[in-house]
Amino acid sequence: MVVGAGTLPAGLWFDIHRHPQHQIAWAARGVIAVETAHGRWVLPPTRALWIPGDLAHRTGTVGGADMRGIFLEPPRTPVAFAAPTMLRVSRLLHELFDHLTATPRGAQALIPTHADTTDPGPRARAEAVVFDLLEPVEVVPIGATMPRDPRATTVAETLLRTPSDPRTLAEFASETATSTRTLARLFRAETGLGFGAWRTQIRLAASLPLLAEGLPVARIAPRVGYASASAYVAAFRRAVGMSPVRYFAR
Repeated sequence: MVVGAGTLPAGLWFDIHRHPQHQIAWAARGVIAVETAHGRWVLPPTRALWIPGDLAHRTGTVGGADMRGIFLEPPRTPVAFAAPTMLRVSRLLHELFDHLTATPRGAQALIPTHADTTDPGPRARAEAVVFDLLEPVEVVPIGATMPRDPRATTVAETLLRTPSDPRTLAEFASETATSTRTLARLFRAETGLGFGAWRTQIRLAASLPLLAEGLPVARIAPRVGYASASAYVAAFRRAVGMSPVRYFAR
């Protein structure tokens, strides 16, 4: 394993890239997101994402995060997933990631950090335990891809900035000089979701950094467009299959 560590400022996104190594993307603090051509995953500290080698992707954060990138050589990886896979980060796995990132005593910080070539035994044993702890999470990823048409993009960017915006699709259509039917068709064709489902995903994704900060659900709900805490929890459960508290649970 080679582990890269860094603090990402709010709003930073890496350009689309690929690498031959598999990667486990994880944030020790804050929330990161990973996008590919086929999906978007929003990851609190209790979740990581397995990114197969050679898969084009980009990674970033809305509110800032302490990110760890764990890179693995495919020929030497005893566990692998063929597609992007969300992983549960238990307390033990969290500590192991931190341990593998830590700088040896008396040395300067290295990014990325490599195995100690003088005595690889302890490092190899820690890495072996990591592989034993990789557990897929059977939940629906939160988030949605962006449309490409300028009319739909204008609406999408508005809702990304202000997920609580209450305007209807018809109101957005009027402002973008298009018909409601055309705008609905664009969202369905270019994101794979109807406008309502797309907006729900964006609202839920916007709520994850707030949940990571420890804000109560009653304060989060109005900030992402829900009239009550119960309405927000119900929408989260319908979309993801579990409550916000369970989604963050280890």
